[in-house]
Amino acid sequence: MTAGDDDSTVIERFLDGIWLESGLSANTLAAYRNDLERFASWLQKKGHTLVQGSRADVLDYLAHTVRSGASPRSSARKLSTLRRFYRYLLREGLVTADPTTELESPAIGRRLPKALSEEGVEKLLAAPAGSALGIRDRAMLETMYATGLRVSELVNLSLSELDLTTELVRVIGKGGRERIVPLGEEALISLQNYLSEARPELLRERVSDSVFVTRRGGPMTRQAFWQLIKRYARLAGIDGDLSPHSLRHAFATHLLNHGADLRSVQMLLGHSDLSTTQIYTHVARARLQSLHSSHHPRG
Repeated sequence: MTAGDDDSTVIERFLDGIWLESGLSANTLAAYRNDLERFASWLQKKGHTLVQGSRADVLDYLAHTVRSGASPRSSARKLSTLRRFYRYLLREGLVTADPTTELESPAIGRRLPKALSEEGVEKLLAAPAGSALGIRDRAMLETMYATGLRVSELVNLSLSELDLTTELVRVIGKGGRERIVPLGEEALISLQNYLSEARPELLRERVSDSVFVTRRGGPMTRQAFWQLIKRYARLAGIDGDLSPHSLRHAFATHLLNHGADLRSVQMLLGHSDLSTTQIYTHVARARLQSLHSSHHPRG
């Protein structure tokens, strides 16, 4: 018996079981069958059967469907099918664990984040002056755009989490989860400039483990960073109500626009679930569609 035959048998057993259990319509059963057969076909290319499907397989498959143009509603339905399928298999003793446990469905109808354009980011990054505070602010803006850190992660960054030699940042995110994020050349230069010149001037021989400090030598706060973002947005002539999260949105959207894959962006952002990252694909797609219609001769 081949893997395909095994999958077909398991799918039929599941469909028979839920039909007897719930009395589902023929259309609903057909939708379940279609979702499962597509997932099984995708798994077979990896040499796996449905029974062998793992959490990583489910996440990879959902990422694959998003890259192929699936909407949040479609992705949510596929995950709902897989969730019901694996719960049934677990109950029947066909698997020892449910790979869909704790996976969140993609948000449907969620407002898309407004992404700052690459030109807008350049204007924002150029806004700080050359004073000690300006050098600090430029370093903060460059770091946030280069890494996609949450504002709380940025202001809480400690010297021990910064490795300028390897150009990496060790981030302690939500739930104490750790991730490693590259800095990039521009952020590295700004940080080196800040750490060697501006930070000692702000500290005035005081001691602090915080990377970013205030004029009094204390750690920066989220509220203070929020205010400086708004101030620099005004100086740069950027319309709209910009927030620290706008740079995180820009980080994700610009990566996707330039060809980054969804799973990599998920890891860089520190999202525990791929569905949280999926919303950025629609921002990127809308941007690409706009560029196409504006610049393609047959747009």
